[in-house]
Amino acid sequence: MNLNPSISHENIARRAYQIWKETGRRDGNETAHWLQAERELPEQHGKTGEVDSARSDEQKQWSQRVTQYSNALDLESGVFTWDNPVAIAQSLRASAEASDRRKSTAFRSAMSMLTFYMNRAGRQLAAEQRARLEAAKDELRVLFNRPRRSSPFSIR
Repeated sequence: MNLNPSISHENIARRAYQIWKETGRRDGNETAHWLQAERELPEQHGKTGEVDSARSDEQKQWSQRVTQYSNALDLESGVFTWDNPVAIAQSLRASAEASDRRKSTAFRSAMSMLTFYMNRAGRQLAAEQRARLEAAKDELRVLFNRPRRSSPFSIR
């Protein structure tokens, strides 16, 4: 969804491709790259105020639809609002592994969906729930036999 008609779909696609290359050519973050390109291009043209005012209810509904009805994963209802990070991670893993529509590995699909939700919630996400979702990321890593991410606040 292009929020600024003066920026062409082709320009957004070109910038999203550049972002993909800049971030190591890793697949699974297409939506995040697209959204980043949409944000950056108007800023480069000096139209940041227009972008903020252009964010409509339609975009908010689009984000909600992607979160609830992703084409890649069928999520359990309310999974991102649960209190247990382990349960969130287990549900995301099950959804990713059961999907035959995902375009990346199960781990990347599950992690991408979780990250997408957190990014789209932004400041609206309570600090306590954000911490749970960050913990769920670590639990996903464990479930997929990957190392936990060390906390930036840990004492060594």
